[in-house]
Amino acid sequence: MKNFFLYVAVLSLLSSCISTKQVTSFQGEPVSKSEITKLNSEPYRLQVNDILFIDIKAENQELVTLFKNSASGGSGAGGLYFTGYTIDSHGNIRIPYIGEVNVLGYTEKEAREKLEVELGKFLKNPESIFVTVKLGGINFIVTGEVGSPGTKNLMQNQVSIVDALANSGEISTYGDRENVVIIRKSLDGVKKYKININEITVFESENFYIQPNDIIYVAPLKQKSWGIGTTGLQAFTTVVSVLSFIVTSVLLVKNI
Repeated sequence: MKNFFLYVAVLSLLSSCISTKQVTSFQGEPVSKSEITKLNSEPYRLQVNDILFIDIKAENQELVTLFKNSASGGSGAGGLYFTGYTIDSHGNIRIPYIGEVNVLGYTEKEAREKLEVELGKFLKNPESIFVTVKLGGINFIVTGEVGSPGTKNLMQNQVSIVDALANSGEISTYGDRENVVIIRKSLDGVKKYKININEITVFESENFYIQPNDIIYVAPLKQKSWGIGTTGLQAFTTVVSVLSFIVTSVLLVKNI
């Protein structure tokens, strides 16, 4: 009986504690430069509820101010909510005096070119128009086994999966680094991508850079559902406690 309980204790200990390999990111050797492919070469296409920063300059700057959003606000992500141009449910943005302009599915460059054409209808020297169109930061949601889950906004042109997780308190000890899921909604529907943060090859992944409005989910390791512990000592203590309870119960039953 003692040997049986000892066997169970050792087996439980070996199978339940979280190994160093499970919590170590970017394992393996990096690939040579010649093997690295261009990542995310496809530009992002604007979607409903995206907020755009639009700046217009021209020879007649006083006339140009008529086309600008007059709302006041800061320059950060919060301020842009009031001063930026939100793409409505029909894919349109509203420009003063021009009206609604559809930019759904456009890239930033395509949207800029379209606005230059529309503005050129009102200005004598359309060649002097200089328009800047930029997405108001990259919004994304991180949930699951991370230190600080929630909605994030980074004022960057590109955000990698590493950036996203670092700004979410990193993956917790119970997080499965081999099972990081990106849920992406696009004009083609909802797609799901799985990324393994444990391997150095994550830098080669075509989904290394996330897209605006991505949802990042870090699945839990199976050890969390067991509730045994994250280290060998914790697991051993839990197993010993359980076995002690079982032995005590058996002895009590025998003595009744």
